[in-house]
Amino acid sequence: MSARPLVSICCLAYNHEAYIAQALEGFLMQKTDFAFEILIHDDASIDKTADIIRKYETEYPDIIKPIYQKENQYSKGVKVTSKYQFPRAQGKYIAMCEGDDYWTDPLKLQKQVDFLEANPEYSLCFHPVKIWKEEEQLLVDDYITRDVPETTDIYELAKGNYIHTPSVVFRRETIENIPQEMLKSPVGDYFLHMLSAERGLIKKLPETMGVYRVHDGGVWSKTKKKERIIAYLKLMIAYFKNPKVVETLENRLNKLLLKKSLVKRLLGRLRKMLK
Repeated sequence: MSARPLVSICCLAYNHEAYIAQALEGFLMQKTDFAFEILIHDDASIDKTADIIRKYETEYPDIIKPIYQKENQYSKGVKVTSKYQFPRAQGKYIAMCEGDDYWTDPLKLQKQVDFLEANPEYSLCFHPVKIWKEEEQLLVDDYITRDVPETTDIYELAKGNYIHTPSVVFRRETIENIPQEMLKSPVGDYFLHMLSAERGLIKKLPETMGVYRVHDGGVWSKTKKKERIIAYLKLMIAYFKNPKVVETLENRLNKLLLKKSLVKRLLGRLRKMLK
């Protein structure tokens, strides 16, 4: 019987034929003194993503545990990670990485788990990543974590997200009672990090240990980015009870709404001028 995994790696894949092998290789190269599992969910890809996952599943049946959907769940409004991934995770810790991102350091998981095991007052551990700009074929530094201190908390995180999903490892207690507000959120990773930060401090390790890919198929490459941010800020304001956290979130929301209102007025005036 194989050992119970200490870490559950959660990976979502959809039409990632060009990327998924690199993601899986990054998981499998991890050198750890504990067992881990790879929970991968293919959301009815129409390319060869599922075929590639099946090949790896055959080679590593005790580690790679896939779900192959016949119908796309995301398009139905299903929160795939919360419905299909988290409920089957066996690990004490959860690591996240989408199928189009990848890890570059074989000691990534060991370093993060060692820190969390030794420091119970911390609930989440992350690290800088490189950003791969697909359209430009350019690898650049991760600017959002550059000036972030090694230790932060929920008050800092409420000012804006500085944690890339493929860099995070957090304690499974965070996912034991997912609030309805998060399930309604158009983007869940920031909300998830805030839930972790409710439970303890945040640690940034200094090493760059992964790559976050920016391309046309990514969530933040799509239109209506501002509307998504407004939506999840409203949901977080409804959920969090800490007055200081709520005040910070409300200030961010009000600034966005003011900008949106000003843009509408300018566009309205422009339309009148063109008539």
